[in-house]
Amino acid sequence: MSAPTVIEDVRARKIFNSRGEETIEVDVITLGGFGRVSAPTGASKGKSEAIPYPQGGVEQAIREVEEVVAPEIIGMNSDEQQTIDNLLHDIDGTSNFKNIGGNTAYAISIAVAEASAASRGIPLFQQLAGSFVSELPHPLGNVLGGGKHAGKNAPDIQEFLALPVKAASFAEAAEANVKVHKTVRGLIEKTDTGFTGGRGDEGAWVPNLGNEEALSIVSKACETVSDELGIEVRASLDLAASSFWDLKKKKYIYRRDKIERDSGEQIDFIVTMTKKYRLVYVEDPLHEDDFDGFAELTKKVTGCLICGDDLFTTNKERLMRGIELGAANAVIIKPNQIGTLTDAYESVKMAKRAHYVPVASHRSGEGCDVHLAHIAVAFGCPIIKTGVIGGERIAKINELIRIEEALGNRAKMAFLKI
Repeated sequence: MSAPTVIEDVRARKIFNSRGEETIEVDVITLGGFGRVSAPTGASKGKSEAIPYPQGGVEQAIREVEEVVAPEIIGMNSDEQQTIDNLLHDIDGTSNFKNIGGNTAYAISIAVAEASAASRGIPLFQQLAGSFVSELPHPLGNVLGGGKHAGKNAPDIQEFLALPVKAASFAEAAEANVKVHKTVRGLIEKTDTGFTGGRGDEGAWVPNLGNEEALSIVSKACETVSDELGIEVRASLDLAASSFWDLKKKKYIYRRDKIERDSGEQIDFIVTMTKKYRLVYVEDPLHEDDFDGFAELTKKVTGCLICGDDLFTTNKERLMRGIELGAANAVIIKPNQIGTLTDAYESVKMAKRAHYVPVASHRSGEGCDVHLAHIAVAFGCPIIKTGVIGGERIAKINELIRIEEALGNRAKMAFLKI
């Protein structure tokens, strides 16, 4: 008799993400279980990310699954995660999943893991990490938005975030972020009299405000909620600086504020903001090829994580270069940037060996899948960046509350060294 974890079928279809964009969803069916995963999509992408889809888009990706991938993995054991992930690389034959698509590889890889977990009757995080995992990540939530996640007259900076750093439980931390989100709206309405309650891709408020005006509001909201709840919530930023870096001028163009900054001025600006607003986390403060600038900034800042997303794209080679230079001290982990669970985990292990903080992250275009919650716990990521409100964001938050409950007395918040 075949094991319940043997793969019987693989199916793919086109569905839509939170922005109404087409994406691929993959089902992996085993004799005793079932896994279903859809791929997320970012609005601002690093140029070193895996190619999301082959030429021909989602439709071609579906054909690749049905005609190329499925015949290869049907009959394999879903427990063989690394073997299947390596096979996906072999089938594709390129370094960036150009032929089958990084999103295709992502959906298949995680669906395999979920099907294996379902076959065994255990949660995904336990399938990936075993029975002794016990730590929950701190939720990093986008509460005010700009850049590519917003519209005209919004701040240039892409995300203004809240991070509870001293909550007793994940549920308490999630509640704190919701309160910050609500408080931010009230403060915006006092400053932007024309505000109509508009929100961006990730559910963050989108006001007609300058960059520092927006940061001041988020910082004040974090302080207010910290006082109300008796826990520490700190303001944070994701600048997505590549999106407003002008290669010809060699300057960062802040159109909303009508300011241009060269690399040195940008570093000085970030250092000043971290001190003035007690920022605890700053992501992509410089463009994606400025490893030296990241290293200089990291040396100048204390008490605040400097995180690379577009800089690293969950890629071991780029992360190694950053580690060698001392560029950043945290790294965004987005499995679909690199393709498979195995690839993402290799980057997490490298980050931890170098004492970089791995941050499990959603994308701006998301589905209602909850797998990121399980990945964050299984990989031991001290921070999960997954929004605050909106069904596709709340799905991950609520799943972490369930995981915390399932862990019972063993559950504890991850140690966060800043």
